Amino acid sequence: MAYDVIVVGSGPGGYPAAIRASQLGFKVAIIEKESLGGICLNWGCIPTKALLKSAEVFEYTKHSQNYGINVTDAKHDFGAVIKRSRGVADKMSKGVQFLMKKNKIDVIMGFGKVAGKGKVEVTAADGKKQIVEGKYIVLATGARARTLPNLPIDGTKVIEYRKAMSLPEQPKSMIVVGSGAIGSEFAFFYNTLGTKVTIVEFLPRIVPVEDEDISKELEKQFKKQGITIMTSSEVTSVDTKGSGVKAKVKTPTGEVTLEADVVLSAVGIAANIEGIGLEENGIKTEKGRIVTDKYCQTNVAGIYAIGDCIPGPALAHVATKEGILAAEAIAYTEKKLAHQPEPLDYGNVPGCTYCEPQVASVGMTEKAAKDAGYELKIGKFPFLASGKATAAGNTDGFVKVIFDAKYGEFLGAHMIGHNVTELVAEVSVARKLETTYHEVLAAIHPHPTMSEAVKEATAAAYGEAIDI
Repeated sequence: MAYDVIVVGSGPGGYPAAIRASQLGFKVAIIEKESLGGICLNWGCIPTKALLKSAEVFEYTKHSQNYGINVTDAKHDFGAVIKRSRGVADKMSKGVQFLMKKNKIDVIMGFGKVAGKGKVEVTAADGKKQIVEGKYIVLATGARARTLPNLPIDGTKVIEYRKAMSLPEQPKSMIVVGSGAIGSEFAFFYNTLGTKVTIVEFLPRIVPVEDEDISKELEKQFKKQGITIMTSSEVTSVDTKGSGVKAKVKTPTGEVTLEADVVLSAVGIAANIEGIGLEENGIKTEKGRIVTDKYCQTNVAGIYAIGDCIPGPALAHVATKEGILAAEAIAYTEKKLAHQPEPLDYGNVPGCTYCEPQVASVGMTEKAAKDAGYELKIGKFPFLASGKATAAGNTDGFVKVIFDAKYGEFLGAHMIGHNVTELVAEVSVARKLETTYHEVLAAIHPHPTMSEAVKEATAAAYGEAIDI
């Protein structure tokens, strides 16, 4: 069959691209080699949050006396925790199946490869091939765990995130290599359930993309929870002979050998761009990613690429926005949309890490703002001074806001604390609207809520704080 738009990959970039294209009047097909919803719904964002919720509930039971409730001898069932997570993922994947039917999108199962202008070759699981034709192609092939030469993944003793959420048994000890979002989330999860966890981070601080104050606070909280942290350290080799695994680690003070049941490699991702017809069709790549313009079109007219396979933050919400942008750019070209879509502002992308305490940020860090030449107004509000946080029994962390002293521009916000991932959208919207500190202070924040911390931190930056 011939289509207007063919989307290769059904993750959080691909399936929204397909839906938006269908909404705009196009006949759409989506090609998926494994499960609708891609890695995010099946093995990433969603099932990990289910695991983390189980860990959070278990943590509450361990400290139930703090709330006047006695829960004695609370135990967790690791197999049941994993099963619940898989059930959540399956439910979400079925939800995407429903959305495909609702939007009259044809789902073609198999591996998609660009096979010339307006053609995609699809290889099914049984090896059968077919050619699917379409005027426009959107590549949404995602990414996979990056493998380091000194840390080969064997799927048993050296694992990646996918295996980490489906282990048959809980390990007694684990070395987590890398302290980005994936590493920090799994470190919290396994440590909370009783696994002895050591984080090894190559850079001088954990969650290294975050503001320095956030890194310091998370390290303090992780250590308080019993996680061992080694920064400015590198795993140089692993020995998987015997019952466990031995990892040689180069530290600032010399080489040490760590022993554990399993090593989790969380050292980033690699884009899935191999074997999808890029070279044969002259589609340009750079540093392992597909090169696109501001509307997500590649150098080959009619072929677009979105999500983790192109440069930019490898985040589900970025992929979604890029998918919608690509569909609308195609619609504008085909005169199905009256206005040209607005390109993404990659400087206003929120980032979230769902360990406990959670981490959320958007905009510039303090260092980036200073390096850009801004004179700053910085405010901090500790959750220790928050009525809602105190009532909830979660007073760790703070909100930090950064403003341009000259014009009051909202340059960035950085948060660490319970459920702060639910607060950061306020700042994303505020920055999108080019809000200054004045509007933040003038807007009434409900009391008692955690969201008051954004307002109070802003007040602190301008010497108007009430509660600290």
